[in-house]
Amino acid sequence: MGVIERLDRIDQVVSDAEWETRVNLAACYRLVAKYGMSDLVYNHITARIPGTADHLLINLYGLTYKEITASSLVKISVEGDILWQPATDYGLNKSGYVIHGCIHMARPEVACVIHTHTWAGMAVSTMECGLLPNTQTSKIGRASCRERV
Repeated sequence: MGVIERLDRIDQVVSDAEWETRVNLAACYRLVAKYGMSDLVYNHITARIPGTADHLLINLYGLTYKEITASSLVKISVEGDILWQPATDYGLNKSGYVIHGCIHMARPEVACVIHTHTWAGMAVSTMECGLLPNTQTSKIGRASCRERV
């Protein structure tokens, strides 16, 4: 895969809502990288484009999170059809849109889905008991879980 040297800004060719979502999602990717919650290129963050029922933004597969910009994000349908992507030889990671597309279809009110591989999260996921409610911080917020297989 090649290095992206320069991408044209697309803020003039997308809606204001889509551009704002792109800027916020790119910032989210960079914050995840800054705080050590990325696992190279193997986790994903998607955002639903406001005003659309089934259009999402996702990163190009192969870029690190600190390299992602608003103009480098790919516009896809929840089924994974590419609606727009920058002129580059980078593609998509199928597992990213398969998992996220299902969540976005099942939960239309959800604007953003974040899938991370933090060191702590990976450690807890290897434990048969999972996350135990031993501290007050283990109960903050809502988390979705699946059966351990």
